[in-house]
Amino acid sequence: MFNNIAPRYDLLNRLLSLGIDRVWRKKAIGLLQKQQPKVVLDVATGTGDVALEIARQLKPERIVGIDIAVEMLDIGRKKVRHRKLSDLIELQEGDSENIHFENNTFDAITVAFGVRNFENLQAGLKEMHRVLDEDGQVVILEFSKPRIFPFKQIYHGYFKYLLPLIGKITSRDSRAYRYLYESVQAFPDGPAFLDQMELAGFKEVKQKPLTLGICSIYHGKK
Repeated sequence: MFNNIAPRYDLLNRLLSLGIDRVWRKKAIGLLQKQQPKVVLDVATGTGDVALEIARQLKPERIVGIDIAVEMLDIGRKKVRHRKLSDLIELQEGDSENIHFENNTFDAITVAFGVRNFENLQAGLKEMHRVLDEDGQVVILEFSKPRIFPFKQIYHGYFKYLLPLIGKITSRDSRAYRYLYESVQAFPDGPAFLDQMELAGFKEVKQKPLTLGICSIYHGKK
């Protein structure tokens, strides 16, 4: 499904979020500035937007992005080459629930709009915990469900009805955007996700809601 929409994925993200997704990514990566990690893993990296933002803000020594959607990775690699960052950023095919790196490899791990797609949420979180170095930090950016009236109702109608229609017209795959709504509804956001992070072994877990609760940043330490 993600391979099918890969050619228009970035454009649709800008259109459907009115460009706010860029602001969300900047804020999420900004939480790692104090730590200044040297080696960073971006899980479910897609077309590499987060990896590029990590390079811009944090200036680490190495960034690895993994994803199972090879068409998305191909687009991401072109963006990396265009910015002449191939020596810094490596995008690899990889499964978030079976990460092919040794224990304690990375100083920081990021995920943007990917954890709700994990087939087994706990398996993915535990894998991230395993490959994160001692005292390392994880930053997760994910859609959440607004709870403020009437924004909750407006958001619900947009996601359920208008967004799939726009997705169908522009990407010719309305299924992907129906899935987006369904996956957001099914995702255990807020305190329930903090509980999942703690269950996987993360400590000092926190949530920071963004844009009236449309999105949240989750932050934790090993």
